[in-house]
Amino acid sequence: MSGNTIGEIFRVTTWGESHGEALGAVVDGCPAGIKLSHADIQTALDRRRPSAGAASTARKETDKVEILSGVFAGKTTGTPISLLIRNNDARSSSYNELKEVFRPGHGDLTYWQKYGIRDWRGGGRSSGRETAARVAAGAIAQKIIGGAGMEIIAYTRSIGGIAIDYRNIPRGKQLHKAILNNALYCPDKKASTAMALKLAAIRKAEDTLGGVAEIIVRNCPAGLGEPVFDKMDAELAKALMSIGSVKAVEIGAGFAVADLPGSQVNDQMTKKGFISNNAGGILAGITNGEDIILRAYCKPVPSLGKEQLTTDQKGNERKIKIAGRHDVCVLPRIVPVCEAMTAIVLADHLLRQKAARL
Repeated sequence: MSGNTIGEIFRVTTWGESHGEALGAVVDGCPAGIKLSHADIQTALDRRRPSAGAASTARKETDKVEILSGVFAGKTTGTPISLLIRNNDARSSSYNELKEVFRPGHGDLTYWQKYGIRDWRGGGRSSGRETAARVAAGAIAQKIIGGAGMEIIAYTRSIGGIAIDYRNIPRGKQLHKAILNNALYCPDKKASTAMALKLAAIRKAEDTLGGVAEIIVRNCPAGLGEPVFDKMDAELAKALMSIGSVKAVEIGAGFAVADLPGSQVNDQMTKKGFISNNAGGILAGITNGEDIILRAYCKPVPSLGKEQLTTDQKGNERKIKIAGRHDVCVLPRIVPVCEAMTAIVLADHLLRQKAARL
């Protein structure tokens, strides 16, 4: 299997399966001398773990990270950093009846078509559990971009069509507090309450919901991104789209620009700076110093208790109900994953920029 690595200078390779012994990441290209502890990575992983909220699975992995290499005396050494996260609460027996059946909405069929073999225990490598390795690696990337003054803020923008009202969102440091203190990582209390009620109802109906995560990058320096194939917007979109549940990505004004005249889309400039930010902080694939604005649109969790029609490996039609422990919605757990993928791209391009101009 190829395609397990992202980045040119700051390179992240993830490995492992949902019900294997462990999963993890190898981070290559991290500069030496950066302060890094288990706690830095563990804090990020704890945010990705299931919560007591209405959206989360009953699977309770501790997600305790082990740093196997690349760190000495509390600092990175410049050598590859190997991270390991053991699986402790996998119940593969829940999937015994699915050994030869393809679950609708999952990668079961396409993995079988591509490789002729698949890990039927929770989806194997295609499971959302793989994102734990991304979050661990992203915590290291956060240290790099944080040193350059950059800050990533991400939160749940909508679930099941219930969206936040930006007038209800606090500003500054209060925004961080509002996000972290909410079970759905939603900074709008009124919207969060409505989301939780809808999630409870959808769980009772044995169904699932999708939603949107919004990511804001503040204090990003101008000049990051390569002008042609490695445009910053292309790189960020690819990174977010590589997350299994994400089906669309918006940057800046996003889809709305297709319906507006250019006079309303262009971000006009004065000597004090840009008047608007419809470009989402990126022009011609290069950051312009404004906030980078991203939105990741996530599909509903495909594992649901309602009866569905499918086929098995012999081509026979089957009806199945998905057992096991699953999220009702990928929000809020996907929020730290989006942060991690954004940080990994920014760290890579920050280091690339240092070689682009003397």
